[in-house]
Order: sequence, then structure tokens, then C-alpha cells
Amino acid sequence: MIRRTSLALCILLLLVTASPATLFADKVQAKKKTNETAAKVQEMVDKMSTEEKVGQLFIVHVYGKTPTDENYERINIDNHRGGKNFKEVIEKYHVGGVIYFNWTDNITTPLDAAQVNGLSNGIQEIAMEDNGIPLFVSTDQEGGIVQRVVAPGTVFPGNMALGATQSKTLAANSGRVLGNELKSLGINMDFAPTLDVNINPDNPVIGVRSYGENPDMVSRLGIAQINAFQEENVIATAKHFPGHGDTDTDSHTALPIIHHDLETLYEIDLKPFKAAIENGIDAIMTAHIVVPALDDSGLPATLSKPILTDLLRNEMGFDGLIITDSLGMSGANVVPEDRVAVEAFKAGADILLNPPKVAVAYNGMMDAIESGEISEERLDASVSRILTKKMEAGLFQDPYTPLEAIDSIGSEGHLQTAAAIADKSVTLVKNNENVLPLDDSKNLLVTGPSAAKPELLAEFLSDKKMHVDAFATGTSPTKEEIEHAVAKAENADMIIATTYSANTNEKQQELVAALQDTDKKVIVAGMRNPYDVMTFADVDAFLNTYSYMDVSVKALSKVLVGEINPSGKLPVNIPDLYTIGHGLDYIGDIKSAKNVRTLVNDFSTSGDIKQATARKLTIHLQSIERFEQTKQPDKVIKHLKGFQQLIEHASGDGSLSDKAFSYLDAATKKLQDRWID
Repeated sequence: MIRRTSLALCILLLLVTASPATLFADKVQAKKKTNETAAKVQEMVDKMSTEEKVGQLFIVHVYGKTPTDENYERINIDNHRGGKNFKEVIEKYHVGGVIYFNWTDNITTPLDAAQVNGLSNGIQEIAMEDNGIPLFVSTDQEGGIVQRVVAPGTVFPGNMALGATQSKTLAANSGRVLGNELKSLGINMDFAPTLDVNINPDNPVIGVRSYGENPDMVSRLGIAQINAFQEENVIATAKHFPGHGDTDTDSHTALPIIHHDLETLYEIDLKPFKAAIENGIDAIMTAHIVVPALDDSGLPATLSKPILTDLLRNEMGFDGLIITDSLGMSGANVVPEDRVAVEAFKAGADILLNPPKVAVAYNGMMDAIESGEISEERLDASVSRILTKKMEAGLFQDPYTPLEAIDSIGSEGHLQTAAAIADKSVTLVKNNENVLPLDDSKNLLVTGPSAAKPELLAEFLSDKKMHVDAFATGTSPTKEEIEHAVAKAENADMIIATTYSANTNEKQQELVAALQDTDKKVIVAGMRNPYDVMTFADVDAFLNTYSYMDVSVKALSKVLVGEINPSGKLPVNIPDLYTIGHGLDYIGDIKSAKNVRTLVNDFSTSGDIKQATARKLTIHLQSIERFEQTKQPDKVIKHLKGFQQLIEHASGDGSLSDKAFSYLDAATKKLQDRWID
């Protein structure tokens, strides 16, 4: 025994004494690699022409499904893409990257994975033959309302749904899946995640794209996703600096102004970006917003040297890529079109994203350099950052993606990850007289704008043996549509109204008011922004999914019938009604392990837990009850964690149903919180 103890101590001492040396060696190796990369990059920059350097600054969009797609030549010319196809644009301007959209048919709906993979490989081959520099192949794949890769790829509910789960694990899982599927398509740069802190209910451009209103939670979930993207070797981009969360104007069509003072900016808007920088974020995207507290010139952040250089680069110490938001947006076009790219670059941007006229932006930059307005030194600094990031991403070593990589897209495991997020995000905000879960003997009418998926919800509920009728209206229901919905409600015992940003849509509000006038029970399901409840404070029940994606509609149907327990929590404040963290469930107050044991017995009786598993769980809970009685909180918490592991294992081996797991998981966490508090 003494020998074993001595051996263990010796090993421990070796590990402890070896750690500093190992760490030092790692640091030396990392510094050596950094120096080698810097030397290679400098050698490349020295050999590049000015035209090639300027080209590297641009990421542009081009129409077409292949590098030389003949079907899109005219539209590319008419839309000032700089050439008739990808090949011509790459060879003429030596661009640093491309951005894929659905409306340019680079990524089709539904997804044709082989086509996208082939396009990515094809344009990389052209770039490598042109000047030996691989491309950034980028897109906006946030999840939720902004995702270019859709079914049969994995479709996620989005960031605010993640905020409702409050789970770093789920945020990381989503980032891994998104990154993996993008990489399999040859896409190596994602303009995600959104780190804007959404504190304005009327925000028309961010909303559910944000994780929520708490900057600490936004930081925590954002970093989890960023790490996951970068682990999949996809360049992550935090956006929209210095924070687009408190505006009621869309920068796609106008120029928003953020009236926060410096204290608010540092405590709320800038906080997630600071955390991302400290965590090693690859790139940060600018916002086309005016922030007078940071720059009183009236220029948007994208064109502001005080914001991009003085604040982001110098004060906050960011040494990665600064990328503009799309230069085609109205918020950026406050100077002549040939000056937009120039002013953004002078402000401190490295990458000039998506100029509306490629030739105009490129020539504007060339003129500024040739006149000395922009120095070679400043140009080389950005080009060096771009080439360094490409080198660090392994693109010079191998910019291509094998076709078989697409086999992972939409895999069962990936789809289950999205479903788990959707299931855990549904938030029960209000439930008067326990009108939910639904009684399967009732006749239901599901109605609302088609964008809020009433017919799909009805289909899911029908599959669960509910008696359902459905009627879809326009986004702003007409008088005739409202009357038709009311007429259909005559045959229903209860009404479910699905809404889509109804807090800013008077016609949807009129529809729900008319349905309430029928004196039937009315349940409202907000399928996008959680702020809809502000206008429906007196309905019988209100839920929010934060997403109208099919995966979220399915999760909603499961919550409505009680197949899963609602566990989502509001990630934002609802003015004058509810605070962050509010969320109801179906299990009520859990005061002791005895309450959890009652749930186990009920699920055992219903067949949701196999008898052997039920006995094991009961014995464990009885032990916890004894610790409760003797007031031993540490042991209660420890054994509750053990119980959590038991139900997770039982769920995995099929001896405990998804429904039972949902309820027991929530009950266990409630009891843990009680003892921790």
C-alpha cells in the first residue's frame, strides 16, 4: 500500500514539475509557428501586385450554380458583378472571397449539396490557378430566420431559441453541426454568430437573431458557438459591431442611430464583443449604425475611424479581421458610391463585403492608393491579416472539400440536435386555469398568418389524434379573412392563433381580438418575436417558439399536447409584464424528492418508464429523501446530479420515454435549484 501511494505521489510530482516546462515548450512552438507564418505571408505580399492586393480586400457575390454558368451571364452583367460568371470575376479582380446567397442561386432551396460542393471546389481551382491564393467562401448561416443552407440540411430554430434554453452545451452543439455542414459544402467562413444584445421590442432587423437581452448570456452562448465553429475549421464572425440591438430602424433600408451613452455601450453593447475578442474570435463584422457617443461625425460605424480603429483595433485590442457588413445596404451609402469602400477601408476595415458595383468599388480603391490617399503600408497590413487567416485555416495547404463530405449533411444526429434545441426552447408564458396541455376530446381551430405555419401545426396536432381544423390568412389578415376565421371558430371548443411579429402588426391583433370575442378559449403561439404577448396579455394562454421553422412547429405541437414539458425561459424582458427568466411548466412546484418519486410512479403506470428502471429511480429518490430529512444539502445536490445521470442513461437506452425524461429532467433541476438557493 505504501509503495502504491509513493508511486502515485511520484507520478503526481512529475506531472506538476513537468507542466511549466511543457507549457513553455508549447509557447515556444506556437511562437515559432506564428513567426514562420508571418515570414511566409510577408514573402507573398512582397511578390503581389497592387491590383492583386486590392482584390484580396473584396468578398463579392456572383449569380450562378457553377463557376461558368451560362444561364446567369446577363444577370451578372446587368447587376454589375464585375464579369459574366465566377471565373471571369475571380480572374479579372483577383478577389479575396465570395459570398453565397439563395437569391443568387449559389445555394438552392431545397439544398443541392453536391452542386454547392462542386461550385466551391470549382472556384477554388480557378483562384489557385489565377494567383495561388485560395478564396474565403462565405455565407450567412446563423440558424433561424437567417440561414442559407436549408433542408435537407439541418435547420435550426435560431439564436433566441438558444437563449430560451440557457444552454451553453446546446449552443456549442448547434455550432458544431452548422460548422460541419458548411465545411462539407466548401464554405470556410460564416458570418455568424450575432452578438447584438436585443433590448428593443421594435427592433426590425435583429430580434430573434440575438440570443437575448442579457449581455452576459449573449457572451456565454456566443462564445460557445464561436468555439464550435472554429473547432470545425470554419472562420467565425461576430456581428454587428458595436452593437445593433437597440434600434427601431433597419440598416438595410435606412441609417439607424444608437443613442446609448458610453456607460451603457460598455456595459451592454460592447460586452459580448469584448468577451469574443478575449476568446480569440477570427473576425468581427461592422454595423451600419450611427453611435454619437463613440463618433459624433454622423458617419455609420462602418465608415468611422474612431469606432473601428481607435476603439475596436486599439482600445479593445482586436487583431483579427474587420469585415464590413454588406456595402450594398442603405446604411453604408452616405457617401458617393465610389467612396464607400475607400472610406470603410480608411476607417479600419480589412474586408470590403459585397459592394453593389464591383468595378466602381475596386477602381475607387485603386485610385485612392495611386493618389497616396491610402498608403501601401496600410494596404499591406490588411492583406497580411487576410493571408494569415487563410494560412491559419489551412486553405493554402488544401482549399478543396471531397464530395463524400456532404454525407453528414442532415444526418440523424444533426437533426436530433436541432430538435433538442427546439424542444427545450418552447416557452409557456401564460396558462390561465391550466388550459394547457390540451384535452384530446376538444375540437380545435388553428388559424393565423401562413408565415406562422397554422396549417403545419394543425397537421402535427392531427397526427397526435387531436380533432383539428385549420385556416391560414395573409401576414396582415384582411376583413374577409378575419370573418372567415371567426365563422370557422363556431365549430371549435378552443382556438389556437399562431402569430408572426404581431406586436407590430395591427391586423394580426384584430384577428386575435375577433377570436376572443367568440368567448372560446384562445391560445396564442408567437412563432417569432416573444414581444407578441405585449398585445395579447388577456388571452387564456401564450407560448413562444422564437422560430417558425418546421422543427419549432413540431416542438410546439408536442408541448401543446403535453408530450414534453415546456422548459424554455424568456431571454428578454417583456415591458410591464414579464422579466428575463420567466417561464411556466406543467409540473408545478417541486418541494422534495417525494414529488419527483410521484412522477416516476405515474410514468411507470403509463408505461413511459420500464419497471426495472422505475425501481432503480425510486430507490435513488428514497435515498435523497433521507438526506432531505436530515438536512444535508451537499448530499442532496450530489445525489440529484446522480439521478440526472440515471435518467439521461435510461433515456439513451430506451427504458425511459422522451416524455418522461422531459418532465423528470425539469423536476430534478427545479429541486436542485431549491437546494442550491
